[in-house]
Amino acid sequence: MLVLTRRHGESVRIGPDIKVTVVASTGGQVRIAIEAPEEVGIFREEIFERVAAANVEAASNAQAMVSSRGSDARVAAGTLVSESGGIGNE
Repeated sequence: MLVLTRRHGESVRIGPDIKVTVVASTGGQVRIAIEAPEEVGIFREEIFERVAAANVEAASNAQAMVSSRGSDARVAAGTLVSESGGIGNE
């Protein structure tokens, strides 16, 4: 991890396309501005962790649903695909 000290108005570059600028600092908070291409995902850490946990839970629930069928059927995007290759809607 790289730790830097920046003052109001100073920036840090991450590669050629991402720029992080300190725009305000008051009390225990720092306000930053991030310039990045649209295809770069930018998330607050707590939101990222919450979404990741929800994804793990959803995958676990989907696996439990598949396992509870008691057959070799697989569920994909709302369509039942059996081991024999037949496809039918649930």
